[in-house]
Amino acid sequence: MTSASESGFVVFDRVQKSYDGETLVVKDLNLSIGKGEFLTMLGPSGSGKTTCLMMLAGFETATHGDILLDGKPINNIPPHKRGIGMVFQNYALFPHMTVAENLAFPLEVRKMGKDEREAKVKRALDMVQMGDFGGRRPAQLSGGQQQRIALARALVFEPELVLMDEPLGALDKQLREHMQFEITKLAHDLGITTVYVTHDQTEALTMSDRVAVFDDGRIQQLAPPDELYEAPKNSFVAQFIGENNTLEGVVESINNGRALVRLDGGEVIDATPVNVSKAGERTKVSIRPERVEYNKERLHADAHTLKAEVLEFVYMGDIFRTRLRVAGNEDFVIKTRNAPDQRRLKPGEQIEIGWLPDDCRALDA
Repeated sequence: MTSASESGFVVFDRVQKSYDGETLVVKDLNLSIGKGEFLTMLGPSGSGKTTCLMMLAGFETATHGDILLDGKPINNIPPHKRGIGMVFQNYALFPHMTVAENLAFPLEVRKMGKDEREAKVKRALDMVQMGDFGGRRPAQLSGGQQQRIALARALVFEPELVLMDEPLGALDKQLREHMQFEITKLAHDLGITTVYVTHDQTEALTMSDRVAVFDDGRIQQLAPPDELYEAPKNSFVAQFIGENNTLEGVVESINNGRALVRLDGGEVIDATPVNVSKAGERTKVSIRPERVEYNKERLHADAHTLKAEVLEFVYMGDIFRTRLRVAGNEDFVIKTRNAPDQRRLKPGEQIEIGWLPDDCRALDA
């Protein structure tokens, strides 16, 4: 088996980080990122994701283990010599410099000649569609424009690796979504390796080739977005990524890749066993709101169904979001597409719901 250090453009090899010598904020991290890959580190506050980014940038030092860039250890190389582009949430632009001067700064530090500097600044500004703004100062720009300039400054010296820490956090929803697509397209067009930190799951799912979900200083799951959403490996990932319904119970049996689970209210359902292995184990069963069916024709004839009472119907434009009481859980949500033939459920209605066992996962309790 090849060790993590033998492959990958960016490699964390058994990396640990402690600020006080006792508590580890990053625990034995092994991660290999391919050249040109867009990898997002996602997790709640305090999960260790930003610390990992700061160690890669050189603003923090690993307490243990190695970080390698293109096969070379960089633990002892200062930040400005790592050749890494950085974009932060607060833009960090110099207010006393024009936009063009802000972009020329990293090139001057690298002792680049004036003509080459000007050509690179023009190219970077055109890249983020800000070609006409070179003479302005940051204070004369909107938040979205400042973010584009910060992005251009990170790309201007053509780094092979760009790190982004919550770069779109301060923007409004529409602009943020627009920038998500722009950044992803730019990174792929230029073939840049990107490590992106966010706690916004939608952002992570939309932008990334792979997502590393952090909790408690460890990667809980590392996978492409669709796999992360549709096949979470444990309860934390299932709860953290997207909306998710959870029902608690005990495994009755596991046969041929199917778990029969008796819920705490007595009802029995089918699920796919993920990290439960034997009868008698407690489990949290996870099912996505859009995979729940109340249209009998779409369910297998012998599928287990549950009785449900409609508590609340919310019209959200493109989808209907209905909250139900299911097996004692009053926060069970189903989502249905706003199609011409879609029935709008009414509070007080009694219905039966079910799902395909493949869409329902028996996870750790």
